Amino acid sequence: MELEPRTMVAILLAGSTLLQGCGAVVATGVVTGAAVAHDRRTAGTIVDDQSIEIKVQTVFYDEPDLSEGVHINVTSYNGIVLLSGETPTEAQRRRAEERVAGIEGVRLVHNELTIAAPSSAMTRSSDSLITAKVKTKMLGDEGFDAGWVKVVTENGTVYLMGIVTRDEADRATEITRSTGGVQRVVRLFEYITPKEANPQADQPPEHETRSDPL
Repeated sequence: MELEPRTMVAILLAGSTLLQGCGAVVATGVVTGAAVAHDRRTAGTIVDDQSIEIKVQTVFYDEPDLSEGVHINVTSYNGIVLLSGETPTEAQRRRAEERVAGIEGVRLVHNELTIAAPSSAMTRSSDSLITAKVKTKMLGDEGFDAGWVKVVTENGTVYLMGIVTRDEADRATEITRSTGGVQRVVRLFEYITPKEANPQADQPPEHETRSDPL
């Protein structure tokens, strides 16, 4: 049975509260101890990001201009939201960003929506394949933990998100650029020093946006 967006948000928020007293929670997916161990976000932040994504979907669901005749993907990582996909008009593109920026917990919005008709099913299937290939290559790279990086692909452009060191960011970029079908790499990383590269880092990460055309 498919849940209404508001119901999903309620379930997720309840899970976020429970998380304060336990190590894992079922939300839109299952947050396991192993998954958290390979992610530099805390378990609570992971759930908060899932909550943000569902809240955005709920907001868009209530606005026909943002839910009909558009293709908008929402990805939240450490409170930073990536909007990718297509909207037919600039007004819809701007409206989507405004609505996301007003949601509690959102620290920054990267609006990568393009002004175009929604992409085809074939294009989206190709993008999913590219994402899978990039993640597979990262998993097979010795010394690199694929859990550090979130990979999102739209129309051949690969967006990389995560909390990483500069060297890790460069390695992730190299792996992605060498993957078949990738047309462009956009880095949306937050940076930490090698000394801070652990889940207990006290200082907030530095943020940088960089686009790396092939």
